[in-house]
Amino acid sequence: MPAEDEKEGTLKEEGKIPQPVVLRPEPEKELVSWEAPARPFKRRDRQFYVTIFAIAGIVALILFFVEGFMPVVLIVSLVFLFYVMNTVEPGHVEYKITNKGVKVAGRKTEWSVMTRFWFMKRFDSELVIFETLVLPGRLEIVLKDGIKDEVKKAISTYLAEEEVPPSALDKAANWFARKLPGNQ
Repeated sequence: MPAEDEKEGTLKEEGKIPQPVVLRPEPEKELVSWEAPARPFKRRDRQFYVTIFAIAGIVALILFFVEGFMPVVLIVSLVFLFYVMNTVEPGHVEYKITNKGVKVAGRKTEWSVMTRFWFMKRFDSELVIFETLVLPGRLEIVLKDGIKDEVKKAISTYLAEEEVPPSALDKAANWFARKLPGNQ
């Protein structure tokens, strides 16, 4: 027995016995942060709302004759939501990009649920859009002026920059939006 103890003692001294590896979680480190509106916003004129209400009224009337009252309630609620979203200016929220993910108003989305990102302009706002594996499938963040390059550099270490081609639904929505007054 003493020979085995001596052998083990010499192996420890030589460093040949594997030591257990202790993995310490890396602390979350902020890479970029800024404050910007919660969503893109554009003031609309009276002509725009008259057109939207007229189109919604015609569609609601047709659906009333085909399906009854419930689709009309759905149309009215969607038009009301659209009206409120386009008349009430969004508040400012804090955005952070960290080594663990993206935080929007304190709520974190981890890099593991994001697949790629790209930049886009909507109204007068520059956006960074992340494709996610969870619903709703996209995370859109409004960028502050002059921060795009810094954000791109921070995100590029975790995700690939690749714009997703628009789907048929996106193309139809964009076509319809171009036909509305004041949306050119």
